[in-house]
Amino acid sequence: MTTTQADPITIALAQLPVTKAAVDDNLQTHLAYIERAAAQGANVVAFPALSLTGYELALLSQLAMPRDDVTFAMLTAAAVASNTVVFAGCPLHNPNGKPYIAAVICFPSGEHTFYLKQHLHEGEDTYCTPGHESGLINVNGTRIALAICADFIHPSHSAIAAAQQPDVYLASALISPGGYANDAELLAAIAKRHQLPVLLTSLRQ
Repeated sequence: MTTTQADPITIALAQLPVTKAAVDDNLQTHLAYIERAAAQGANVVAFPALSLTGYELALLSQLAMPRDDVTFAMLTAAAVASNTVVFAGCPLHNPNGKPYIAAVICFPSGEHTFYLKQHLHEGEDTYCTPGHESGLINVNGTRIALAICADFIHPSHSAIAAAQQPDVYLASALISPGGYANDAELLAAIAKRHQLPVLLTSLRQ
């Protein structure tokens, strides 16, 4: 029996400054980072949680973007132009209630889709709704499981992801300086438990 090996890929983890609620300004920063990462050979460019708006729970409803928002079209155009897969954090409009904390995933094919954060931090349910579907993306044969912030705190999330046999567990988050040591320990435990590389990109405001 023969097996097909995945082509090696390079994943760029973008640590960028974000301006509160300034979607257009933050988008321009994203586009510059995508171009820079692609020039250095990245196949994937991953941004932190809520990277397009900042972590602004009280403003989440007014900042929430429809699935056909022009911001997503511009990120997708950048994915096409740079031949990269782009993950960016956003509040996503929910026609049935409070918005989602989401990641938009833009492909070189010109398509985009979304992963919705499944596990909310205490108090977030006042402002947003959890998602219920796991996120798994295939990039040149490399299977990437997605997590947003509190997702990785819950062992069930990484266990369900691991059952899908990913090659990488990719987490986007907002981690305060005081919380980094604990969260790094949690992520290291996920890597050890499931024998997976675990990557983190975290928002700084």
